[in-house]
Amino acid sequence: MSHTVGYARVSSIGQSLDVQLQKLEEAGCTKVFAEKKSGRQYDNRKELQACLNYVREGDVLVISRLDRMARSVLDLAKIADTLQQKGVALRVLDQSIDTTTAEGRLMFSLLGAFAAFEADIRAERQADGIKMALAKGVRFGRREALTAEQKVTIRRLKEDEGFSVGQLQDKYQVGRATIYRALQECPH
Repeated sequence: MSHTVGYARVSSIGQSLDVQLQKLEEAGCTKVFAEKKSGRQYDNRKELQACLNYVREGDVLVISRLDRMARSVLDLAKIADTLQQKGVALRVLDQSIDTTTAEGRLMFSLLGAFAAFEADIRAERQADGIKMALAKGVRFGRREALTAEQKVTIRRLKEDEGFSVGQLQDKYQVGRATIYRALQECPH
């Protein structure tokens, strides 16, 4: 038996869900998930996750507007993929999208293509930015805990003055593994 399930969201505590809830009720939703939560990523919204876990094959998920469920085309594509894998249709009331129809499925296919395009463009920009930064000498990752001079000093203190690894940890305020790495990296 299929269900018509609704999802409503507002992004701040002061906003009201009333209008969305009324629309979902009028659309015939038998169960509604609602939350007051910023929508940056879909996986940090507990009620959306609960809704996506709840819906089953043959169900229809109803929302008032796309921006109530997804905050970007990529976010929408992830959610649409989840729904498609589960065999769940999506109806967007204010934007007249209904994936139970051929037109609605076409619209979602196009959104998926745009999402893939957006991801490719973002990856290219990121790769270009990293390449330019490396060319300018920017170093990525965490800063080394010890300088080359400190590593030489650690080797000397250990070998010549008999410092223990624990004493060296205390002196340089680093972990045991960092001291051992410094001893390995520094020539005898």
